[in-house]
Amino acid sequence: MQCQQCDKQAMFHITELETGDVRELHLCEDHARVYLNQAEADSQPEDSDDESGSIGVGQTAKELSEIDQKVCDMCGITFFEFRNQGRLGCPHDYVQFEEELEPLIANIHGDVKHTGCRPNRDKSAEDQSVLPESTEELTSVIGMRKEIREAVEGEDYEVAGKLRDDIKKILHQWQAEETKQ
Repeated sequence: MQCQQCDKQAMFHITELETGDVRELHLCEDHARVYLNQAEADSQPEDSDDESGSIGVGQTAKELSEIDQKVCDMCGITFFEFRNQGRLGCPHDYVQFEEELEPLIANIHGDVKHTGCRPNRDKSAEDQSVLPESTEELTSVIGMRKEIREAVEGEDYEVAGKLRDDIKKILHQWQAEETKQ
């Protein structure tokens, strides 16, 4: 659906109830922010300096803007990019954006803990990548790969080679643990 003010896609669908009348607004993010800030300014008395406790509509838009600026340390994705794409950049994003994702995951799945079955891994497939049980180990490898990219960009090939060798050691260690099981 298109924004009622411009040609962008409507991201906010606002329903206003005014003395028995129902009015629906379909706005893009920019126009919704302007509309919500204007509605907040109109609803507050001029001499009211009460900033205590309650979160108003304008504050919610401000908080949304601050949340959108959060960036993953590992992959560099912002929360705004996640909201637009619907995809996270790496497993560390679940840790980085935990507060924002928990209500979303609970709403979609009904709970924030996985209670289903885990798939069996085919141990005979040689080309299958081996993953650790803990996301911390995987996050460290992702961080090392990011450091390799930065080292190559900075033409520090010795550091990049050492990191590559460290990653290979970790992968061999995971593979050894996988074959023991």
